[in-house]
Amino acid sequence: MPLQPGSAAAPLAWHGMKLMRVFTGHPASVGETYIEHLVNAVGFGTRMMLAGIACLVHGLLPFLFVRTGSRAITELNERLTARRQPPVSQPIASGPQLPL
Repeated sequence: MPLQPGSAAAPLAWHGMKLMRVFTGHPASVGETYIEHLVNAVGFGTRMMLAGIACLVHGLLPFLFVRTGSRAITELNERLTARRQPPVSQPIASGPQLPL
């Protein structure tokens, strides 16, 4: 049964939908579900924290973790830019009658 505009449950449903959008709006804008975005963000954050710790150790002991921080930044940047590029579409058909 659909909610009636004047019913007591209508404001709750509206707030529920608004709350849902808070959690799903940004992930949808980057082509992910909430769970996919959560997994990717936790992976990125964990990698950044570990690289940050390696950089702190490197500051104290410069002979350790010489390339760890810069390598992590490069790899994370590659992963991020690869996710943002649109997929390459394949032509449906090509030939002399359909030059592409």
